[in-house]
Amino acid sequence: QVRLVESGGGLVQTGGPLRLSCAASGSGFRINVMGWYRQATGKQRELVATASNSGTTNYADSLKGRFTISRDNAKNTVYLQMNSLKPEDTAVYYCNADLLRGSGSYWYRDEYWGQGTQVTVSS
Repeated sequence: QVRLVESGGGLVQTGGPLRLSCAASGSGFRINVMGWYRQATGKQRELVATASNSGTTNYADSLKGRFTISRDNAKNTVYLQMNSLKPEDTAVYYCNADLLRGSGSYWYRDEYWGQGTQVTVSS
């Protein structure tokens, strides 16, 4: 089993920064892409950013320049640095991992989600 544990959410004032972390633990897995998604109350879950093993990153257009995703592959951890936060950034932020599970010569693709961490930006 693979587990994703997020941390770093909380309450922050408009314009402030916040940094989220997500660590993957378990055995028999190789992470391909890790990313962050968010879901505001009454809205659908949306992409925030993703980062591949090779360092390729992808951002929601509206968040480019304010949010930065990074990974520590040795620690199976992904970070999301959020700057200049706005009230509309308020949401539950979910970590996601697209990975391979298995051992030896048998591997299969799988996907995991964290439990989510609340980010609230006060105006």
